[in-house]
Amino acid sequence: MNDYGVVTEPTSIRFERLLPGPIERVWSYLTDSEKRGQWFSSGLIEAKVGGKTEHVFNNSKLTKHDDPAPEKYARHGGEVRMYGRVLTYEPPRLLAYTFGSTEDGDAGSEVRFELTPRGDQVLLVLTHTRLASYDALIGVAGGWHTHLGILADRLRGIEPPGFWKTHARMESEYQARIPRPD
Repeated sequence: MNDYGVVTEPTSIRFERLLPGPIERVWSYLTDSEKRGQWFSSGLIEAKVGGKTEHVFNNSKLTKHDDPAPEKYARHGGEVRMYGRVLTYEPPRLLAYTFGSTEDGDAGSEVRFELTPRGDQVLLVLTHTRLASYDALIGVAGGWHTHLGILADRLRGIEPPGFWKTHARMESEYQARIPRPD
């Protein structure tokens, strides 16, 4: 399975990862604040359609032995909060919500997680849509690639490499892989 995200339209990217199961365990890493905080962000996800989401990021504390946030992402070096609304909540297979919303109601983009059992593993399909620009797509591609790598390592009991080190490398790779539209 190719770990790289695939652009499905100019404002959307899709990732697939085969993760150690069972499905309920992977679901808990998507929905439980403490577990999600080990690979992505902590915070509230109300378990109902229309429920609130609050993602509390602290990417600089996700992994050990990391570089500081690059200058481009310096404002993301500490705690950052993003808000949204739950669009779909069907445990343990489907979760979707708006992402990157502001407290005043800006809808932001949309993130969708689909989980499917594959023997003792789980296929996770993540689709991020409605991205605002090419630069947002590249940043999100590098970010999700890095976060999903950390998730896979955490589920396998492996210490992941540094978030910012990996993100910087992945963002460059996605820039090379995905041409800027004319």
